[in-house]
Amino acid sequence: MPFRRPLLLSGALVLALAMPWAHAAKDDRQKPLNLVFDKEGEVDKVKQRAEFNGNVILTKGSLMLRAERMDVQETNDGYYMAYANGASNRQVQFRQDRDTPGERIEGRADQIEYDTRSETIRLVGNAEAKVMRGDQLMQTMAGATLNYDNRTERLVVETGASSPHPSGRGRVVLMPRNAPAEPASAASAPLGLRPSLNLNQRQPQ
Repeated sequence: MPFRRPLLLSGALVLALAMPWAHAAKDDRQKPLNLVFDKEGEVDKVKQRAEFNGNVILTKGSLMLRAERMDVQETNDGYYMAYANGASNRQVQFRQDRDTPGERIEGRADQIEYDTRSETIRLVGNAEAKVMRGDQLMQTMAGATLNYDNRTERLVVETGASSPHPSGRGRVVLMPRNAPAEPASAASAPLGLRPSLNLNQRQPQ
């Protein structure tokens, strides 16, 4: 089987939106790469590549990729490139903690490419991602492709035919931050009414 299956976007409208996103946990960089799978797996040390099938789960620290099939290639300088493909009824799933305690990134797409050297994650085909703080939704993004650079904290949303939204449009939703309640200032507080002690009653003429 071919090592990599790029997704072809026929007639795709490529419109990139770059914006700050979420910084993943720095501790993940030094953690080992682990893979578990249900079906056959093959490791070719000569070609420096491996193939895994059947509910494949890749973890590296808090980062997790779950896919039906995954190819992993080792580079000459000791880094890894992972190409994950989903099944017809189940996309590839992605999850990673942020440096901010209690926050995490979750995403899904038809294909996901993960590069440990550049610390980039590319979600390809019907791609959606969100930033969560506990059970609270902070941000959502959707498009044909989502390109996330962990080092620069930048996400590029590309529109196109494989976007999950009609007409190939992209979508970004930024939830409002909850502003703390501020006590009313003295200037805005209502004024109480008091009787005047200096006014004399007017005499009738």
